[in-house]
Amino acid sequence: MASPKPNSSSMIPIEGSASSSDPAASVGSSSPAVSEGSTDSADSSGSPDSADSSGSPASSGSAGSPGSTGSVGSSASATAVDSSASATAVDSAVSPTAALNSDCGMQLAEKLLVDLQDADLRENALLELSKRRERFQDLGLLLWHSFGTMAILMQEVICVYPFLSPPTLTAAQSNRVCNALALLQCVAYHPYTRRLFVQAHIPLYLYSFLTTDCKSRPFEYLRLTCLGVLGALVKVNDTAVICFLLATEIMPLCLRTMENGSELSKTVAAYILLKILQDGEGLEYVCVAPDRFYTVGRVLRNLVAGLVEQPSPRLLKHIIKCYARISEDQRGRIALRDSLPAILMDGTFNSLLNEDPMMKRCLQQLLLNVYGSLGGLQGTVINIFMRMLSILPAISFYIGNTRPELWEPASEVGWDLVTFLVIPSQVNMIYWERSCRMTTWFLEFVNCTRFTSA
Repeated sequence: MASPKPNSSSMIPIEGSASSSDPAASVGSSSPAVSEGSTDSADSSGSPDSADSSGSPASSGSAGSPGSTGSVGSSASATAVDSSASATAVDSAVSPTAALNSDCGMQLAEKLLVDLQDADLRENALLELSKRRERFQDLGLLLWHSFGTMAILMQEVICVYPFLSPPTLTAAQSNRVCNALALLQCVAYHPYTRRLFVQAHIPLYLYSFLTTDCKSRPFEYLRLTCLGVLGALVKVNDTAVICFLLATEIMPLCLRTMENGSELSKTVAAYILLKILQDGEGLEYVCVAPDRFYTVGRVLRNLVAGLVEQPSPRLLKHIIKCYARISEDQRGRIALRDSLPAILMDGTFNSLLNEDPMMKRCLQQLLLNVYGSLGGLQGTVINIFMRMLSILPAISFYIGNTRPELWEPASEVGWDLVTFLVIPSQVNMIYWERSCRMTTWFLEFVNCTRFTSA
């Protein structure tokens, strides 16, 4: 059944909307969300910790249920508005202002979806939906179940293929396809449409944008927005999604972006790699084959080397977390003993580490994982010293030592001792000052023991 023709009221521009010639519609300002910490703000706080621990910004309410969004015609709009109004009337806890805003938002969203059917109104509708996607509840569900909308969005994506090679993509074309990708990101993030999005193999249509090498701004924003869609897919841990991405060779595309992209593109690509590694299937995929492991290790080492000249705390945190996750696998842990960049341990990034205690602890855990389970003579020495530390209080008790203040520094220097012993010689200089405190404490203990025995 053909979709209803938009009425004359849909031709009236929305108040406050930006036209295609408006500076707000440029590539730089309307590029969709690509931040790894949020799916709706372009490089917002971008904290990886917030990406891992914060809740989903997408609501899972019922305002955009499939039953109410199966059609985008005027009759369906009226039905949806009436049902929403009746539901609001029943709920006395909802204020009249909030109910009015909800009804107006639903009407506006449905009107813009109708405008998508008209080729003359489509560009403005894409822009308005992209700009207001945070205000529309369950927009991903509405986009998926409304008639013809997904086909239109896919048409917008495919129509720029001829401009990728040779690279002739203009800023206006990039802006338009980025708006379409921002809407696809809403579908990819929504919990009820994520699996459907993957089952339809829609991510495969985006991989072509990650293979381009042109560094102009239109192409960079296109790659960045494409990474935002993939980042929305992996933000919530879903093994089925990870397996699909691995089966479709997403790993080489992410590594390629981490080598050739801008700082923000590298950060988002590193976030995607981290989320893949945090899944058991992703970690197994990287560590099971030596060529994959050393390819990933080479890219990570190059990124670390590049951070010396252009420091980036977020990118460094993602890299350290990737290494820490790899070190949890026995094969990866053994391989990292020879391939872990020494620059992570020689104090080069101390300023960045001191600003982020969590990243510092993650690096310490990485070093403990890699160098803390050595065998042979070094492992034996470590075990001997650990046993000595455990029996020192008993020795002091039997000798008759009555100076408990000597044991207070033990809690501080215990970790220093272990760190000093387990880390290779080239790293020991980092902990030299702390090790001096440890040595002083031991000398004081020996003198005290000698005095007590006398």
